[in-house]
Amino acid sequence: MYVIGELINGMYSNIALALKEKNKAIIQKCALDQIASGADALDISCGPASKQPLVDLSWLINTIQEVTDKPLCLDSGKPQVIAEGLKVCKNKTIINSTTADLDKLDAIVPLAKQYNSKLIGITISVKGIPQNKDQRLELAATIISHCTENGFPIEDLYLDPIVLPVNIAQAQMKDILATIQDFKLLADPGPKTVLGLSNVSQGTNLRSLINRTFLTMAVANGLDSAILDPTDKELMDALITAELILNKNIYCDSYLEAYRKK
Repeated sequence: MYVIGELINGMYSNIALALKEKNKAIIQKCALDQIASGADALDISCGPASKQPLVDLSWLINTIQEVTDKPLCLDSGKPQVIAEGLKVCKNKTIINSTTADLDKLDAIVPLAKQYNSKLIGITISVKGIPQNKDQRLELAATIISHCTENGFPIEDLYLDPIVLPVNIAQAQMKDILATIQDFKLLADPGPKTVLGLSNVSQGTNLRSLINRTFLTMAVANGLDSAILDPTDKELMDALITAELILNKNIYCDSYLEAYRKK
């Protein structure tokens, strides 16, 4: 499982304050804590409160690159913000994200090609959030077709089926899990899959329990990557154990300790 740490996001009060005060120490500690907990890459978002996202994202990137060479997942709905961030990246990158809309694909796919970046495609469009598996597959096929026609390698594409909170979309959860499997059948080689995990528990009680239960189910359905909180020890232990049961890791009595260090 490719783990992308979610915590450097302006939606969190500590990150918003660090952005406002340009406090490098808070950002760098958050980055290193996530890496120490098992993050393979770091999602970076200024959040909706940022009044200068072009400046703020570049500052975040430069601040993080002072302490790590881990890949950076640039998270913004504005192509111009992504483009500005890519200019200052020394680390490998992931663009988060493009929708299935032609104007967004036309703006983002060339950037991913130009900077040799991996790309997250979210199965959503101007028509709204898909309500079933068939709608998600249709949007995924649109993203794949556009990438193929424009020379972007599908093996560098991650498809996100869009996880909704279980307290408002409980009936969709089974469909979302099935979609993870079916995404891989849309191309050869197939695209990878990714989830914004914490969305599933938004607005609920027992968030950690819901997150780790959904994650293990998604892993069993072939999930390749997740944007999550790697400092949630129980969540990471559940992930390690799920991969062990699926024979992706080798068992030993101290497997949790061994794979946490890995």
